[in-house]
Amino acid sequence: MTSRIRHNDYGVLRPPAIGAWKPSLTVSVVIPAYNCAEALEGTVAAVARQTYPAELVEVVVADDGSDPELEPLDVAGARIVRVTEGWGRGAARQTGQLAASGAVIHWLDSDMLLAEDHLEAHMRWHHLIDYAVVIGDTRFVEAPGEEGIQSEYTRKTLESTRRLKDAGAGAYLLHTGASSSVRADLLRAAGGVDTALNMAEDTELGYRLAQAGAVFIPDAEAKAWHVGPSTVMEREKEVHRHNWSFLGDLIPDLRWLRNHPRRHWLVPYVRVVVAATTYEQTRASVDSALAGTLTDAAVTLVGPWGKLTGERRANLDDPLLDLRLLHNLYAHEPRVVFAESVPASAAPAPFQLHLPTGWVLGADSLAKLVRHADKDLLGLVSVALAEGQDGVVAARLERTAAFSRAALFDGRPDDLVDDMYGSEWVSGSEYDVAIADEAEPLTGDPAKWRALAGQRQAEIKKLRGEVERLKAEVERLSAAPAPQPAEDSGRGPLSSLIRHLRSAG
Repeated sequence: MTSRIRHNDYGVLRPPAIGAWKPSLTVSVVIPAYNCAEALEGTVAAVARQTYPAELVEVVVADDGSDPELEPLDVAGARIVRVTEGWGRGAARQTGQLAASGAVIHWLDSDMLLAEDHLEAHMRWHHLIDYAVVIGDTRFVEAPGEEGIQSEYTRKTLESTRRLKDAGAGAYLLHTGASSSVRADLLRAAGGVDTALNMAEDTELGYRLAQAGAVFIPDAEAKAWHVGPSTVMEREKEVHRHNWSFLGDLIPDLRWLRNHPRRHWLVPYVRVVVAATTYEQTRASVDSALAGTLTDAAVTLVGPWGKLTGERRANLDDPLLDLRLLHNLYAHEPRVVFAESVPASAAPAPFQLHLPTGWVLGADSLAKLVRHADKDLLGLVSVALAEGQDGVVAARLERTAAFSRAALFDGRPDDLVDDMYGSEWVSGSEYDVAIADEAEPLTGDPAKWRALAGQRQAEIKKLRGEVERLKAEVERLSAAPAPQPAEDSGRGPLSSLIRHLRSAG
């Protein structure tokens, strides 16, 4: 690995021409399979015809409970493993990759037709860098031999992002299990495949690979064909209805799935790290992180929690009293976790904020800092708070993907992040970060303003209803025969309506 890729702009890489290089990496082609013996036979046969050296290739088919069981494959280097825990695509993919021995894991669906240089096209990128996720060019055909078409979503995404070079943090959204490949080490560092998922497991894995520092590379020369439309093509709304019920919990980057202002989410958007010191100072920092407009924030509270034991003690004279009070305070708060040391990474959360104890975030501080980082996809935003004897006191907003990628190289992490993502210093006062003694009291302002907005919306709805009622009354009276002038003494229905409208105006 020699190249440092900035964001997802893999254009600095120069892959060798197919057929003009000498491979050395082993690859395991992992194929999840369920009741598809006939289609699988064609896919495995296509792998056996690849230009990539056969001695570097193994095929692992993960049989996800086929009935009858899939028969042994008559292809050198091919074997079948049975899914014994769980079921579905996630369980099958994970079973297959755990049984694989290759340096690279290449996912294939069981009904794919491959060009003979498909594997070679993928593998040349993995010989250049070890944090690539390569995505094949899958076309959908009615019958073998056709050129086929890309999915509309894939086509538009590639066209609008210079083939993902400008896709930034969202490049993972094109990750698909139909034909993609990744270094085994990177896959396992990201946590492998979620065995609980039987749909959208490839998208969720793509997100976690992104947090592990991956670069996503769509290769137009890695050609493959899928006979017949995909499930998304045939039942798009139903697929989305199914997948969006759980992806909001797992992928905080999908902000539009998190439009509820109060509920708790499994993976936070920002994890705030606070060191436990005094009860009052620590509580001020933690509570401010939990009370902001960015509601899917969580806190990691760092301290020697293992010292808290249950032996008899003098409650008010306990030498660990502050630590114990903090544990009491947040023991049942699902957004606070206790840690003995500062976590090396916030993954799978996309951001981590290191907040010095005793400093307090304003209601919109976190949201503003994230917006600032996202504007230019910055990997690090340092927030200058004060200058002390030991130098500048600062909070740090770190992009998980940036620091994960920096960890793949030798060098100072901050410098590497600046090189590959960019970094900036900002003023704490500009982002409403203040010392606890000088901060505005935490009175639940975000909730208060949401409640007030709700009241105003209700009032607006009521007034709109009244306006519609009055309009209807005006139309009714306008359609009625005009009363004689002598009969209107200023007390008739039309006069009353006019007086009402004037008073309402």
